[in-house]
Amino acid sequence: MAKMTSNRPYLVRAIYDWIVDNHCTPHVVVDAHCRGVSVPQQYVSDGQIILNVAPRAVSNFSMDLNSIGFSTRFGGVPTEIYIPIMAVLGVYARENGQGLMFASEEMGDADPIEDEEPSPPPRPKGGKKPSLKIIK
Repeated sequence: MAKMTSNRPYLVRAIYDWIVDNHCTPHVVVDAHCRGVSVPQQYVSDGQIILNVAPRAVSNFSMDLNSIGFSTRFGGVPTEIYIPIMAVLGVYARENGQGLMFASEEMGDADPIEDEEPSPPPRPKGGKKPSLKIIK
């Protein structure tokens, strides 16, 4: 039987589209220590960064099977963001926490810069407990 490609890019796209279609704000949790990730390091906490990827918050947005890229502003400074798809740890709606988180053992294709295991993603701020599911 032939080895199948990762389902991560398909799931990230599907959950992103679902969140936007339901008029919510999509956020992605990113392992900032994976090779190829380009994010403002001053906003990285515990090796991760959470990015608002709502259409109104970014420009030149592109998502394909390999990466997510867009332009945005951090502290008023224009910034180009690049995220290899395997560095995406999860995608969820800011308003209700619904979305999808990936188990760390699925990171086999990622190329972390450090040899340490990533810490669990931080809970979204806002009072409600997120209802995320880990897909294995």
